[in-house]
Amino acid sequence: MAHSLSNAQTPAAPTLLNRPDLGTDAIRGAREDLAACFRMAARYGFEEGICNHFSAVVPGHDDLFLVNPYGYAFREITASSLLICDYEGNVVEGNGTPEATAFYIHAEMHRRLPRAKAAFHTHMPYATALSMTEGEPLIWAGQTALKFYGRTAVDHDYNGLALDNTEGKRIAEAVGEADIVFMKHHGVMVLGQTIAEAWDDLYYLERAAEVQLLAMSTGRAVHPVAPDVAQATYDQMREGDAESARLHLASVRRQLDAEEPQYRH
Repeated sequence: MAHSLSNAQTPAAPTLLNRPDLGTDAIRGAREDLAACFRMAARYGFEEGICNHFSAVVPGHDDLFLVNPYGYAFREITASSLLICDYEGNVVEGNGTPEATAFYIHAEMHRRLPRAKAAFHTHMPYATALSMTEGEPLIWAGQTALKFYGRTAVDHDYNGLALDNTEGKRIAEAVGEADIVFMKHHGVMVLGQTIAEAWDDLYYLERAAEVQLLAMSTGRAVHPVAPDVAQATYDQMREGDAESARLHLASVRRQLDAEEPQYRH
């Protein structure tokens, strides 16, 4: 299911880049945060073999992004194993190459949507199941779902694997002003202004989808919350969302520090 970048449309030829400041404390922190997200995502069953990918813009370098290398499961990722790539397909730092669809989707997300400092793409089962159903994926019935009220978009034009820039461009355009895009027949993409916010949304999106599917499985009607209540609840949730997300990721890192500290290596 996965393709190496060399098996896809060939990007621009590599150029020699001098980046003496790629070892800053901020970049090291971003590496560790992103690696922690991979490890915890694996624990929750959000991964799919060696497919799926998380990326984050490199602090201080808006033209570069961190991404996982092709061929590794989420549970294997460490801070130092993450690649730094530019938007032309060059690996600026790290060993290996990104998976082809990781590059072509994520490069266009970060290039075209500057607010997307982090972009997490998974085929996590419950949210992906909703991407395969008729109509809007989320029913605004569960409290957790209301965290995403007015923040979702649907990419209806599934066109196979994203093996060139045109697919990444199309998906980025489908996002619009949303933070969550359900990719029909494919999976989901979560965009965040920070790694912590992308992680927090990814986690709660799957929880909201899981609860909704459980409710739908009863065969009984699922009644949405009244729009005014949904909006008010969303406003309450979003007021402290960034801080809640920061604390959520800090909790993830404490758990991993105690049980799986190799993620930091």
